[in-house]
Amino acid sequence: MTWLILAFLSAVFSAVSTIFEKKSLFSLDALNFSYIVSIATLVFSIPFFFAVPQAPSGISLLILFIKTILNAAAFLFVMLSLKNLELSEALPLLAVSPAFVAVLAFLFVGDDLIAKEWIGIFLIVAGTYILELKKQNGSIFDPFKTFLKSPKYIHVLTAVVLFTITALMDRILLKNFKLPPYTFMAYQHLFYAVFFVIVIASTKRNIIVPFKTLNIETFILILLVAGLTIVYRYTQIEAVKLAPVALVLAVKRLSVLIAIIIGGKLFKEANLWRRITATLIILAGISLIANSGAM
Repeated sequence: MTWLILAFLSAVFSAVSTIFEKKSLFSLDALNFSYIVSIATLVFSIPFFFAVPQAPSGISLLILFIKTILNAAAFLFVMLSLKNLELSEALPLLAVSPAFVAVLAFLFVGDDLIAKEWIGIFLIVAGTYILELKKQNGSIFDPFKTFLKSPKYIHVLTAVVLFTITALMDRILLKNFKLPPYTFMAYQHLFYAVFFVIVIASTKRNIIVPFKTLNIETFILILLVAGLTIVYRYTQIEAVKLAPVALVLAVKRLSVLIAIIIGGKLFKEANLWRRITATLIILAGISLIANSGAM
């Protein structure tokens, strides 16, 4: 199976998972939901432990642990974003990390940006502008002010930064350390669960109580989210083994468009067509940057 098919499958399963996540968050807070999902994904990951060819080296396990903690924090911030924002507003903003990487590399590392990359950055900025454009905006700069100053976007921006870092760490583990996908999946979900158990315990919540608050519908949704999460993470890992992470993530971000179109209609979200247009512009910018090798 080619990396393109694997990345596209990852996008589809990720989109469906996101819709179920949004549905679940109507009845759960973001932390309890993240915690319960982490336990469910660990249970579904048990078969991976039996398939692990050998125990990973200490350094690779340490990198995977750090990466997973950052990833788990990013997941929690995404859930906070989905809890407080509509899907069609939150998801496009989560896709802008390629522009962050390219600009930061230009400013602090000295990387040169070719014309195609600048056009990609411009499209991402333009898409974000359109996403935040509202009728009551009195100044052309108001959408940028809203994006940068509004507290509700702090979670989105934090998740973008963390996901950017962890995507690069995935590539290091899979290519440099040759960490087998089964090993990657098994230990990653173990560390996920440990992280959220510690977070729940640190808030002085009983780790059993969140499960007692579940109704049947939410429990089924969480099982679906956990199962889909296993599939989309595994297909993404396999794709990253075969192709540059920038190209894999560019295809994976089609999940944003799929989730917005389906979820936006399902949840009857406002300004949906404007947000879909903004998403298409952002994805076009991502494609230009990814294909130029900037990431």
